[in-house]
Amino acid sequence: MSSELLDALHVLEHDKGISRDVIIEAIEAALVSAYKRNFNQAQNVRVDLNLDKGTMHVLARKDVVDQVFDSRLEISVEEAHKINAAFKVGDIVELEVTPKDFGRIAAQTAKQVVTQRVREAERGIIYDEFIDREDDIMTGIVERQDSRFIYVNLGKIEAILSQNEQMPNETYRAHDRIKVYLTKVEKTTKGPQIYVSRTHPGLLKRLFEMEVPEIYEGIVEIKSVAREAGDRSKISVYTENPEVDPVGSCVGPKGARVQAIVNELKGEKIDIVEWSADPFTFVANALSPSKVLDVIVNEEEQATTVVVPDYQLSLAIGKRGQNARLAAKLTGWKIDIKSETVATEAGIYPRPDGPIIERVDIDMANEIADDEE
Repeated sequence: MSSELLDALHVLEHDKGISRDVIIEAIEAALVSAYKRNFNQAQNVRVDLNLDKGTMHVLARKDVVDQVFDSRLEISVEEAHKINAAFKVGDIVELEVTPKDFGRIAAQTAKQVVTQRVREAERGIIYDEFIDREDDIMTGIVERQDSRFIYVNLGKIEAILSQNEQMPNETYRAHDRIKVYLTKVEKTTKGPQIYVSRTHPGLLKRLFEMEVPEIYEGIVEIKSVAREAGDRSKISVYTENPEVDPVGSCVGPKGARVQAIVNELKGEKIDIVEWSADPFTFVANALSPSKVLDVIVNEEEQATTVVVPDYQLSLAIGKRGQNARLAAKLTGWKIDIKSETVATEAGIYPRPDGPIIERVDIDMANEIADDEE
């Protein structure tokens, strides 16, 4: 074996991260294939490869039998004893059958197979690396686009950003640096295929984890996310530490933390509300920035009727019902919004035996939200 080949194997092991065992297995498989094809042999052979000494030997493996029916696969006990008297029926004898010109004939075939196996090993390494990043956020560079996809370079591999996963308010240009959410990593015949998204709710969650130390450290927990990408999102947060303001932690000093996320999402408005196990409070918070007078809960149907001041009705519902729709996604409750006048006429408000929520408005710096009217 040439020193050039040994040097190449050394580079593969250290630069490509392919283990020595994988390289040896690939070369041995290539040499076995080359031997059988070029020398028209059907023997059961293996190749003994010694990278340190730079040697290789082709060994025919034959079963020791009483009566030989196929001399290519079997050897008699008598013949085996000539090699070693300890052999008995059922043992395997290995005989060297390395042709003199084997190295020259097999070189090209071995190179092709080794290259293929090395490529497969590299793909396996990339797959193992990125499968652990599934449901995580990465920074990539826009390389190119066609009628269906935008291709994002993640370093070792190119990811696919489909039209459905692109934000409607964004224009992507070559060399743009963007953050993407890895939704799926698949094994294919051409190697790993990675799908990414800019619209997935998980992207918003990961961005908050990056920007807010209290979330990263587990002090503040993101309970739920509702998102209409490129337009508006709602996120509910909670903490068991009474000394920590979960909403304020996400907003940051003068709104710096949430503004950084808004900028990354190209102006997408974000409402941050405090989560509560009490549906009265949670639904009322989720309808931010509107004020809520009362929440009537139907536990069996997982539904609520929310009463708001007359002048707040359109704000509570939002443009094309967006605010109410996002609040329902965020809480998991059906929400029917009624104005104070309609609720009073229907006899459901005020309730003599029920609570009326006096909701404290979240400071506008906490909302990054515009009036819906």
